[in-house]
Amino acid sequence: MMIKTEGVKFNIGKLDILKGIDIDVKNREFVGIIGPNGSGKSTFLKCIYRTLKPSSGIIKLDEVNLSKLSIKESSKKMAVVSQHNYCDFDFSVGDIVLMGRSPHKKMMERDSQRDYEIMNEALANVSMLHYKDRNFNTLSGGEQQRVILARALAQETNCLILDEPTNHLDIKYQLQLMNIVKKLDIEVIAAIHDLNIAAMYCDKIYVLKEGKIVAYGTPKEVFTKELIKEVYEVDVIVNEDKENNMINIFYKSCI
Repeated sequence: MMIKTEGVKFNIGKLDILKGIDIDVKNREFVGIIGPNGSGKSTFLKCIYRTLKPSSGIIKLDEVNLSKLSIKESSKKMAVVSQHNYCDFDFSVGDIVLMGRSPHKKMMERDSQRDYEIMNEALANVSMLHYKDRNFNTLSGGEQQRVILARALAQETNCLILDEPTNHLDIKYQLQLMNIVKKLDIEVIAAIHDLNIAAMYCDKIYVLKEGKIVAYGTPKEVFTKELIKEVYEVDVIVNEDKENNMINIFYKSCI
């Protein structure tokens, strides 16, 4: 699976939110999109997963222009886990996950035995199978987010978009969700707020500031105290844990 964007821009009136974004994601990489609030992370991802339409530019899935694909066709290629997931109806956890099978079904087609098997497998993968018959709205935020991830897994896509899915979760659930995603061995593009989380899980990172990409590379290449100061306006200490091949970022102050 390959996702490529060329010169993606998004405007609201005369305000330029995205100012020409180029990315190239392939080889089953876990790619992070980071940047301060208002940098355009979520706006960019919404353009990819079609909640927003770019003002200009091209988005390609496996060399096919996204605008040439139906919503159903693109939903067979990529699934989404976003930050907020509201449900105004009394759906069970199982029903929520079965919604992920919609792109694979014809209009009015009923759920098959295979659909239920996929639903059970997806819930088992996020350790939520025992909640299958619970009302979705009775779950905690962390539990709901795992169910939404299960719904995305039920789509059986080769790409997963994470639009800041862990911002409101306790650290336990942040790590739990990211561990599950990391093990999927599929293309992942994630907008991430926490720099240490990004350093732990991402193979490559794009850094956005004011609607532009200002840096790209591995966590080791991107997370320097100079770049973090430039982008986030904070002083940090960056330690490299060579034994565990990890980058740790400690915040000192802001200007």
